[in-house]
Amino acid sequence: MGNSSIGVAVIGAGMAGRAHVSGYRAASTMFDSDLPDVRLVAVADAHKPFAVDAAMRYGYECAETSWESIVDAPDVDAVSVVVANDLHRPIVEALLAAGKHVLCEKPLAPTVADAEAMVEAAEKSDLVAAVGFTFRRSPAINAIRQQIADGTLGKVMHFNGHYWCDYGFNKDAPMSWRYRGAKGSGALSDIGSHLIDLGEFLSGPVESVPVCRSRRGSVLSTLIPDRPIPLGTAVGHAATVALSETRAPVENEDVVTFTATFKNGTVGTFSVSRVAYGLPNGLGFEVFCEGGPLRSTWPGQRSSASPTAHRQGSCSRHLPSSSRSPASTGFLPYQLSPTACTTSGCSKPSLLQLTPTARTLRCRSAPSANQHLPQPERNCR
Repeated sequence: MGNSSIGVAVIGAGMAGRAHVSGYRAASTMFDSDLPDVRLVAVADAHKPFAVDAAMRYGYECAETSWESIVDAPDVDAVSVVVANDLHRPIVEALLAAGKHVLCEKPLAPTVADAEAMVEAAEKSDLVAAVGFTFRRSPAINAIRQQIADGTLGKVMHFNGHYWCDYGFNKDAPMSWRYRGAKGSGALSDIGSHLIDLGEFLSGPVESVPVCRSRRGSVLSTLIPDRPIPLGTAVGHAATVALSETRAPVENEDVVTFTATFKNGTVGTFSVSRVAYGLPNGLGFEVFCEGGPLRSTWPGQRSSASPTAHRQGSCSRHLPSSSRSPASTGFLPYQLSPTACTTSGCSKPSLLQLTPTARTLRCRSAPSANQHLPQPERNCR
């Protein structure tokens, strides 16, 4: 960008917002030394205690209560937008108009019209505009993609994926914006968007999703019909907040399954749930190719969480330990690609297995076919 420093801000200090706040703080430790100096300028949230707490904990100069103050800030160059989906468009368009680079969380927008307008605004600028599909940055997934791209395994025939989480399993968890909105704005948009993006990342663009009039096609089901209204402001999915006795109806889906056809002819099958008990973050997929299958799983079980991408084989390599898990920040400290083992008898194309908790990289040969902290020092606008 040609500058010796870049000022960053995050709009939204909830669960996902804090991942962005932490990620910017950690960026200088995870990337090359030629990265511009990252200035942690501001955290904004309509609920002031959230903004103040996040700014204090992560060393940002200022806590704000309006996104407009970030738009107007002359010392902010790049902004993460991590708020409710229906607020994305006005905030992103205002930031782009103010000359700021934008990283907007997924899903980009609640409607196609809003998303197209945001894309148009980005294309008319010379700014960096991106969406937070962080799984694309996984070394294991990139290894799979490279083996597909270089033709090692031949044509992709079938992508099968699931994203199963349990953040909505408790029927007495408080009502929030995540449970409001039209069909398709629930589990499908919230976590299914990640899975669909991975399908397209590996298999190319989706061409069609069949609609079956006999009710045996795509399924979007609401299994928990209502939730208690919170008496206060909650953070994340399982926040401890007082609840009223009044319950509000859940407006969108808890579970969705559907099939799709990719432009290149690949068949896609997808399953998404936010009520899959015991799986806080259970993402997994298989890519079946002419030359063999590839699989990547984030089991996300309460007892363990070890992302793996595996084929048959036997050799292993180790990465240096790190005190910070890449998954906790949204930023990855390394980008890996398939390599060939150099051990005796192991010279075939290989795939990578990444276990972040042990920082162990295994290459398997493929067959030939609330703490009291100081207040932010900055005088907020």
